[in-house]
Amino acid sequence: MTMRRNIVLFLAVLFATAVPVRAKVILPAVFSDNMVLQQGASAPVWGTAQPGARVKLTTSWNGVTLTARADDNGRWRMDVATPAAGGPYRITVSDGEKLVLENVMIGEVWLCSGQSNMEMPFIGWGKPNDWEREIAEADHPSIRLLHVEHATAAQPQDDVKVRGGGWQVCSPASVPEFSATAYFFGRELAESLGVPVGLIHSSWGGTDIEPWIEGGCLRMIPEFVAKADEVQATEAGVKVSPHSCTALYNAMIAPIVPYGIRGAIWYQGENNVSRAWQYRDLFPLLIASWRQQWGADFPFYFVQLTAFKPQLPEPGESEWAELREAQARTLAVENTGMAVIIDKGSATDIHPKDKQTVGRRLALLARARTYGEEIPCSGPMYRSHRIAGREIAIAFDCADGGLRTSDGGAPSGFAVAGYDHRFHWAEARIEEGRVVVSSPQVPFPIAVRYGWADNPECNLCNGAGLPASPFRTDDWKGCTRKD
Repeated sequence: MTMRRNIVLFLAVLFATAVPVRAKVILPAVFSDNMVLQQGASAPVWGTAQPGARVKLTTSWNGVTLTARADDNGRWRMDVATPAAGGPYRITVSDGEKLVLENVMIGEVWLCSGQSNMEMPFIGWGKPNDWEREIAEADHPSIRLLHVEHATAAQPQDDVKVRGGGWQVCSPASVPEFSATAYFFGRELAESLGVPVGLIHSSWGGTDIEPWIEGGCLRMIPEFVAKADEVQATEAGVKVSPHSCTALYNAMIAPIVPYGIRGAIWYQGENNVSRAWQYRDLFPLLIASWRQQWGADFPFYFVQLTAFKPQLPEPGESEWAELREAQARTLAVENTGMAVIIDKGSATDIHPKDKQTVGRRLALLARARTYGEEIPCSGPMYRSHRIAGREIAIAFDCADGGLRTSDGGAPSGFAVAGYDHRFHWAEARIEEGRVVVSSPQVPFPIAVRYGWADNPECNLCNGAGLPASPFRTDDWKGCTRKD
């Protein structure tokens, strides 16, 4: 009996080592039940399996089966042709053992990122206006939420940890810890477009822009080469700070690439206020770096910083105004848009509560510029000015419905300066589609500023009620290196 038992054990071990153990296909966290795939696209689906395994993928909307062979590292990828918006559908992935994704929708997918004003949730430290009612009414089965957890890494990662283990159907149970700005943006799109909307939320409060930029691109700016190299050289197992260059891109964006998205929304900049001169380069670089990784010039819409800190009695310099200017300059990048919220700030709270308006104004940009609705989507934007004697006449783009003021009074927030470069508050009026400004203290005006303060008092808008962006016509001070 002992010899027979030994033979049986030997044969079992021999069989186990001779026959490879089949493991179920592994998908990254961005693929799960309840997910949304971008409609009308060639949506990448990828994962791992045994090296050399033949992986099959079948979609229920057309019954088509695709195949791929896992490479020597077990990696595989397939590009799935998606139909027009609809669902729910099923996706089956198999290398012999099936993995089934249920309740999959086809619709519009947006990446939502930034720092705390993007991250701000409905509960805890956040609480936007009417948060209890908003949570109670957040029953939107066609909206799906993917919440990426905070993480840092010295090298680009293959996967992320997500809240709840995967995509969640939007409901009063799933929305409380999700980004309020992202939710209101997605709700507006779902209601206006009538299609499912998927929101991938990946943000971290209190972070600079540099950690969100891909390493190869960040090294294009000489002063960040050494910092990026230092992070990349970090030994395995050593914790990387969320303030380290590339650390958030590596851990919280890279694993999402190349998931099919329509575009991105971004709300960040408070942490870079003291370095607005750098932001002029860093912000366009972030957009370019993400687009390079995705291989697509997708729409990128962002929020201009709102008002903050006490109001000052006289015109002066402002780091917050400089950062807003750096953001506005980024509109020179193709397929971008800026939601102006200068009218929704707070002197005492860097996290203003009206996230409904923020989400709506971001959605207006997407509805008009991405989805082709003929609606106003921007407030007045400075175009040009002409000096005539003691007055300066200012022309604006995006003055849909004509120039107005939000309170019905005379335009406020304008200041003019002469050859001494000293600014004085201006008297302003709307005349023939322009704003005409002057000051009795400035007999020969040569420059004008609007909303140029940390917390400006300004009221110019267009007929759609969208506020004008702050601007200046001079470049005398600020936005210079402060080494």
